[in-house]
Amino acid sequence: MPGPGPHLLYAMGSGLALTTTSNGRFSPHHTLTYTLNAFFGPDIGSFSEWLGSVLGGFADPLGSSLADLIHHPFYYIFILALPLSLLYSRFSSFLLQRHLLDSVSGVPLTPRQCFLLISAGSLTHFFLDHLFEENGKSTMYTWILSTGWWESRAPVYPDAVIVTGFLCVCLIGGFFYFNRVNASNSMKKKTYQSLKLILLIAIFYCLWCASQIYWTNPRRPPVGEEADLGVLVFLATYFFLPHGLCMISMNRKDADAIADQIPI
Repeated sequence: MPGPGPHLLYAMGSGLALTTTSNGRFSPHHTLTYTLNAFFGPDIGSFSEWLGSVLGGFADPLGSSLADLIHHPFYYIFILALPLSLLYSRFSSFLLQRHLLDSVSGVPLTPRQCFLLISAGSLTHFFLDHLFEENGKSTMYTWILSTGWWESRAPVYPDAVIVTGFLCVCLIGGFFYFNRVNASNSMKKKTYQSLKLILLIAIFYCLWCASQIYWTNPRRPPVGEEADLGVLVFLATYFFLPHGLCMISMNRKDADAIADQIPI
């Protein structure tokens, strides 16, 4: 599975990108908390397994059990996110008071922000783990490929072409409609409407794929040989969701707004 380098570089690079695009609302404190949990977070389970093997006795099976529970994208959140959010909030306050890490806004992270970042970090950790561990035969990666058609050349059915074509046309056409030049809505509202459109199309697309794979007998390829259902579910869970949680955790005011409030 990926080691410290890929986990840290991917998460920190994503955090810095959010810092740049948000004009400081995603502060260095956000990036640090997100990065630490994207690497060391779920791997606390691996550490507990190693510690149990070193101590021996009853600690060995206990460490293995904890490893199975903690090294999991959602169990880590359910078990440790709440207590760790309090710890990371205190840590953020310590770094700010000692002038060790800039926060732009001048305030430390709240427990709520830390909870969101810890959750995002856990999911980001498994974005890499699911793709690049167990010799490419992880449970998640195997399921993603199972939603494709690999038995022979995939037949192309007319109804599949019509449904997928209609959904794609609705996506592009709806985007043009919501973002047309003469629209009176604000850019924020246009973006919100476009996001709802994407979610709606994604839901219908996944339902179509699932109906052909799991509910039709015999099974039919929903979109040729493509594993679209697995890819969409994977990206929604391990890419878009953690980045969405990071955006929700942002501070309310950006760096320019804060600078305007500082008396000269």
